[in-house]
Amino acid sequence: MTAPALLPPSGRRIPAPAPGAASFPHHRATLRLSEKFILLLILGAFITLCFGAFFFLPDGSKHKRFDLGLEDVLIPHVDGMGRAGRQSGAHVIHGEGGPHEHRHRCLLGSQALSNRLRLPGNPLPPAPVVDTPGASGGLKSSHLEHGKDGYRGVVCGTPAGNSQMGATIVDALDTLFMMGLHDEFRDGQAWIEQNLDFSVNAEVSVFEVNIRFIGGLLAAYYLSGQEVFKAKAVQLAEKLLPAFNTPTGIPWAMVNLKSGVGRNWGWASAGSSILAEFGTLHMEFVHLTYLTGNPAYYQKVMHIRKLLAKMERPNGLYPNYLNPRTGRWGQHHTSVGGLGDSFYEYLLKAWLMSDKTDTEARKTYDDAVEAIERHLIRKSNSGLTFIGEWKNGHLERKMGHLTCFAGGMFALGADGSPGDKAGHYLQLGAEIAHTCHESYDRTVLKLGPEAFKFDSGLEAVAVRQNEKYYILRPEVIETYWYMWRFTHDPKYRQWGWEATQAIDRYCRVSGGFSGVKDVYSSNPTYDDVQQSFFLAETLKYLYLLFSSDDLLPLDSWVFNTEAHPLPVLHLGNATLPGSESRR
Repeated sequence: MTAPALLPPSGRRIPAPAPGAASFPHHRATLRLSEKFILLLILGAFITLCFGAFFFLPDGSKHKRFDLGLEDVLIPHVDGMGRAGRQSGAHVIHGEGGPHEHRHRCLLGSQALSNRLRLPGNPLPPAPVVDTPGASGGLKSSHLEHGKDGYRGVVCGTPAGNSQMGATIVDALDTLFMMGLHDEFRDGQAWIEQNLDFSVNAEVSVFEVNIRFIGGLLAAYYLSGQEVFKAKAVQLAEKLLPAFNTPTGIPWAMVNLKSGVGRNWGWASAGSSILAEFGTLHMEFVHLTYLTGNPAYYQKVMHIRKLLAKMERPNGLYPNYLNPRTGRWGQHHTSVGGLGDSFYEYLLKAWLMSDKTDTEARKTYDDAVEAIERHLIRKSNSGLTFIGEWKNGHLERKMGHLTCFAGGMFALGADGSPGDKAGHYLQLGAEIAHTCHESYDRTVLKLGPEAFKFDSGLEAVAVRQNEKYYILRPEVIETYWYMWRFTHDPKYRQWGWEATQAIDRYCRVSGGFSGVKDVYSSNPTYDDVQQSFFLAETLKYLYLLFSSDDLLPLDSWVFNTEAHPLPVLHLGNATLPGSESRR
């Protein structure tokens, strides 16, 4: 996703953690129960503090973008602002866990949903609340209560920031649910029922609205069974469909929710649409067809796939820009980071979400990864594996923080790889995880820069000032989590704990958590923005990293690129409406 512009320095200082902060145990692959409580408490306190303090922010210009970095999603107009699908099989929120686990197999929500999904109706136990003085800066249960009271008291009264769309609320719903913060979840649901309105005269990013809003609403529906979330997701999806009214069927980047008029970003190559945007719709749109019976959503995304399959690709690579009027590639720039990243992710996840029946998606993914390995993946002089960017026949030896998600993607796609390459791709994922950890470890704050170079004697280090910032991004922690799930190597939990401590020490502010402008400075300034993906992704992946594997097992759930879990569709001999036309 595109990084928002940074705000001016706030002038506030970040409080350092109290002396004696707990360190990560290096010598064990598993944690004692008391340590799990501490870790889960810290992450629980993170998210509740974010919500509580965030909604108490004054409505000053300094804070107007705090809830989302909203210029990525909602661009206000100058005079604006003001049939259930069949469930086949069970969606397992918790797999089978040992008797010693403090979690259980369960599904939150109504009894009707429990019966429909054939799962027990036991509620998820709340996140443990214990006094832990000295743990990560002396976090105590009072932090948790303060955050809960703030969220509960304000979310029901006013929407996030100045947006009528409440992106932070929607984006964080499933994180609240997963962490057992049920009162806050219900407050968010009430706000959505009473306030979430898509009839505004506003221009939105199709990509961002799809992954954050539609993905978030669908995940909240599948987890809780509350029909309002499905209804809102469908209402919003209908508003996005006019974006596909182009000569090629490749959607515009933006669409006005009221008029249906679409356009592309002015900076994109020759008026092009962006690969990572029009290529990151498949998961949500397939689920929309599954839930509603309306074939339009499925047909829109399958048309994009068929068009791309017919196009010639330079060196087997997908350029980041495609003109929706002419159907021709724009600038020959290929990246597994920004502008390209989630296109590849969704090819793999389309296959996984189909219960591994969408072999077309899997082959397209395998072919793309083969070209990426051949042209983009290299080793530095010291042996660090990195993924560069291809620009007009030249490899730029630079890797972005966004690209670090690929370590988890390679591990996730290892099983099912052609030939005997499963071990190779798991190892490749581990090498990318190591490189990205080095990008964190070589900074003063132990937080990763936005981009880092591998040339002129510098490795895994940012060079330009505008690449030294950290905006609470999740991609590195995402890869740690996937690598932990597939290897149970304790170093991934150790690295995640290091990131947790750094975020708590350098990003915590009185109003939540903020990005920092220079990770190489011992006295960093804030950007005064708490991105919604911090709650949707960063905290969720940290929580999952220190939870047992039976929480949202990967054979039952597939996470969209905003970390919203959607269930695997076990269709059996059934077909999605509209899929017959593919034959």
